[in-house]
Amino acid sequence: MPYARVNGNMLFYRESGDGPPAVFIHGFPLDHSLWLDQLKGLAHVRHCIALDLRGFGRSDPTVDAVLTMEMLADDVAGLLEALGVGGADVVGHSMGGYVALALWELRPDVVRSLALVDTRAGGDGAEARTGRDAMIDRILDGGKSALADEMVRNLLGREPSRRAQARLRSMVESTRYETLVAAIEGMKDRKDRTAILPTISVPTVVIGGEEDTLIPPDKIREVSAGISGARTSIIARAGHLTPIEQPDPVNQALIELFEGRKVVWWR
Repeated sequence: MPYARVNGNMLFYRESGDGPPAVFIHGFPLDHSLWLDQLKGLAHVRHCIALDLRGFGRSDPTVDAVLTMEMLADDVAGLLEALGVGGADVVGHSMGGYVALALWELRPDVVRSLALVDTRAGGDGAEARTGRDAMIDRILDGGKSALADEMVRNLLGREPSRRAQARLRSMVESTRYETLVAAIEGMKDRKDRTAILPTISVPTVVIGGEEDTLIPPDKIREVSAGISGARTSIIARAGHLTPIEQPDPVNQALIELFEGRKVVWWR
C-alpha cells in the first residue's frame, strides 16, 4: 500500500488512473474511501490521489491536540511534493473543503482547479462552537457507534441506501477517538475564509446535496456567488455525502470542471 512521509507523519493514499493529477480531501469523520467511486469513475480523465489526512484511516495516529486546517493543508501540499506533483485539481469535501480553502490561501501555486463539495467558507459562531464541544462529550460518553448513528441521521439524504449507510458507518467507526477530538477542535477554531473567496482565480465548482440539512443549497449558492465564475451543481436525492450518495452526478460535475464544459444542473 502506498505511503509517503510528510511533515514527520506517514500518510496513506490510494491512487488510480492516468493524466493530470487530482487530489481528493475527505471530510469528518471519514477517510479516503469516501472517494472510491471517484477513483473508479474519473480514472479515465485524471490521475486520482485520495489521501487519509493525518490521524485518519491508515495514516499514522496523531498526537496533536488540535488538527488545524492549516496543518492539514500543509500536509496535502507536502504529499503532492513527495509525489513529484507540482499542481493538482483539488477536491475537498466538508472539512476537506475547509482544508482546500486553507490550501488556496497558503499555497495557491499547487491548486490548478478547485471543487468545494458540501462545504462552507465561514467559521463557527458561538452556537456552533458550543455544539462542537457537546459533540466531543457525546463521543467520549457514548462511543463511536452512537456517533455513527448520529451521522447516519444527519449526513445522509431522506432515503439513504444501505450501501451509503454501510460506507458511512465503516468510516466513522474506524476513526480513532483522539483524531475525532483533535479534528473537532480544529474545525471549531478554524479561520473564517469568506473574505478569500473573491481571490480564487482558478476554475471552481461548488457542489451540494439538495437534501443536505447541514449545509443546505442556499448556503452552497452563497459560497459559489463569492467566487468569480464559479459553477454550481446541486445534486438531487443526496444529503451531505454526495460523493457516495450520488456518485455519477458528482463525477459528471467534476469532469465538466476538469474539461471546462458547462455543468449540468442535477435537479
